[in-house]
Amino acid sequence: MESMAHPIPNGIQVKHFEMPLHYPRYTRADYEMMPEWKLDCLLRSYGLPITGDVNHKRKFAMGAFLWQY
Repeated sequence: MESMAHPIPNGIQVKHFEMPLHYPRYTRADYEMMPEWKLDCLLRSYGLPITGDVNHKRKFAMGAFLWQY
């Protein structure tokens, strides 16, 4: 999912964030093996930053989506 722009009468476009319906269900091993393009898509779909190298993105995704029990 991505944000959608909606025009308003004076021509300015406003973006609205749409939260994906499902929380990612990847394991730590999944994130460690995930290719960079897939990490980019996952982070972008939640409106999270996709800067840095692939190791930074993996660490960020694991911190954002993996919960300690």
